[in-house]
Amino acid sequence: MGCCPSKDLEPQHNGHRHAGTGGVQNQKTHEPLVNQSRAPASQPYHLSEKHVAASTAQTVPQNMPWKPSGAAHSPKPVVSARQDTILGKQFEDVKQFYTLGRELGRGQFGVTYLCTENSTGFQYACKSISKRKLVSKSDKEDIKREIQIMQHLSGQPNIVEFKGAYEDKNSVHVVMELCAGGELFDRIIAKGHYSERAAASICRQIVNVVHICHFMGVMHRDLKPENFLLSSRDENALLKATDFGLSVFIEEGKVYRDIVGSAYYVAPEVLRRRCGKEIDIWSAGVILYILLSGVPPFWAETEKGIFDAILEGHIDFESQPWPKISSNAKDLVRKMLIQDPKKRITSAQVLEHPWIKDGNASDKPIDSAVLSRMKQFRAMNKLKKLALKVIAENMSGEEIQGLKAMFTNMDTDKSGTITYEELKAGLHRLGSKLTEGEVKQLMEAADVDGNGSIDYIEFITATMHRHKLEREDQLSKAFQYFDKDNSGYITRDELETAMKEYGMGDDATIKEIISEVDTIISEVDTDHDGRINYEEFSAMMKSGNQQQGKLF
Repeated sequence: MGCCPSKDLEPQHNGHRHAGTGGVQNQKTHEPLVNQSRAPASQPYHLSEKHVAASTAQTVPQNMPWKPSGAAHSPKPVVSARQDTILGKQFEDVKQFYTLGRELGRGQFGVTYLCTENSTGFQYACKSISKRKLVSKSDKEDIKREIQIMQHLSGQPNIVEFKGAYEDKNSVHVVMELCAGGELFDRIIAKGHYSERAAASICRQIVNVVHICHFMGVMHRDLKPENFLLSSRDENALLKATDFGLSVFIEEGKVYRDIVGSAYYVAPEVLRRRCGKEIDIWSAGVILYILLSGVPPFWAETEKGIFDAILEGHIDFESQPWPKISSNAKDLVRKMLIQDPKKRITSAQVLEHPWIKDGNASDKPIDSAVLSRMKQFRAMNKLKKLALKVIAENMSGEEIQGLKAMFTNMDTDKSGTITYEELKAGLHRLGSKLTEGEVKQLMEAADVDGNGSIDYIEFITATMHRHKLEREDQLSKAFQYFDKDNSGYITRDELETAMKEYGMGDDATIKEIISEVDTIISEVDTDHDGRINYEEFSAMMKSGNQQQGKLF
């Protein structure tokens, strides 16, 4: 699954390294812990400069901030790889080099910590991945490939800086640049004002990532706003791509058939199971549409509905704020969201587009309602997941009898939880043709608390029909759960309590979600008393089902 990157292709370092928090300026990087002397047997593909140029068939725009270096590098001695480890190197204690601090985030496979380099005092982020949760060969290959890709791309603008990878008996640790500026949408919303020029600047940085990846022989496959962080809290901080978990090295002539990515951002050819690197431009185009309007171009309550809308391909440029958006901006969105990947604009062409290149995008503030919609879009996904869990717990035995039997059949060790291997085997017994990647996506979507397994309620939540959200009896049950004191109203504190009970994140994450929910509450709180009654709650939970033109 990995790749031996060509040293001849390594671009020059770009100078965008930061000292202090998130910095690696003047640092000597530890020796790479992924053996790159030769590609693993499972992917006998080598990134020569000629090969990458042929596979991408793109030129580097003159305004690109880097060019490939032609300088030769001395070959490193070949070190025999260990066969009993993930990284193929000797075990090494990350704590010899770094002191791990507070938790920054938590995902399906591990936890990200703030860490301090012992020799310099500089701060980084350390992603610690539990080997116990890497249950399949595919999981282990994915982690190794992600590290190889991060190492291959490190040093490029708008891509998180890779510092080192370490492995011990229990975990794999990936140390990288600390992006202290937070998520992209949070920054936009916090500013409170927004313009086409700001959107063009963000789009330029996102497409820069696509262009660098494609030029260096990598397909990202999971571009979405959550995967971009700001390097610092400074006004002019760089946007950084931070997650390459679904990325792959491009193999010339290969047709990719896995359905990967996140629903709103998936290209139509992914759904048709015949795709290439053009999918990254589509995803970037979806992000641009959201940046300009506040909602995704293809919207529905269910994943199937979203996929149907993507395949249909109708893009709304009539609803507000689109009549006020410049023709140049709309032209670029259209070209990035062309259904036929062969006719879709390339990353090089995006960077040369007048709206991006010439700096003439309007600085006039976009309608403030766009920020409100953007905030609602981000928070509503989290709210509905919580509501679905509450509804799942309150479904009658008759409603969930079939789902309960399915859960019992999959839980082969009768532990009360379903592991990835049990889910995969159970789906296979049911005649499912899902790929490893698709099963992994199901697992991640269902595993709300991120502990690596699916409990009974998570399983019911993930499999029951989403139309339950619109049934009044189910909405009433969810409302009653949130309304802890039976006052007939839900307060901000009650919502926060419910999120903590359901493990929707650590305290900091929950407070961040609540701050986003505040805007939604203020919009549906028609009597402005700071609480939401049942009618307001029902309107809030159904609002995400509407088309974007109806959100104003």
